[in-house]
Amino acid sequence: MSVTEVERSAAQRGWDAVRELPPSAKLVAKVLEYNDRLTQSQLASETLLPPRTVRYALTRLEEVGVVDSRIAFSDARKRVYTLTIE
Repeated sequence: MSVTEVERSAAQRGWDAVRELPPSAKLVAKVLEYNDRLTQSQLASETLLPPRTVRYALTRLEEVGVVDSRIAFSDARKRVYTLTIE
């Protein structure tokens, strides 16, 4: 199996995990797919979901290992979220 096939296989497993999640988590994952990295408030703005729903979606996405979070350089009180599957 080539490196590209392995990467594609890993990405497919990631999207398979997302497929089992609630619609809000799927929406957040799709928004993160098209945006490099976003804060929770930016995700709420982009998805038009309430902040509490975005928090829940991010928690579920982190549980299945498809989202990574880091402290934002611009404001250490905030976290920046990125999608780990392509």
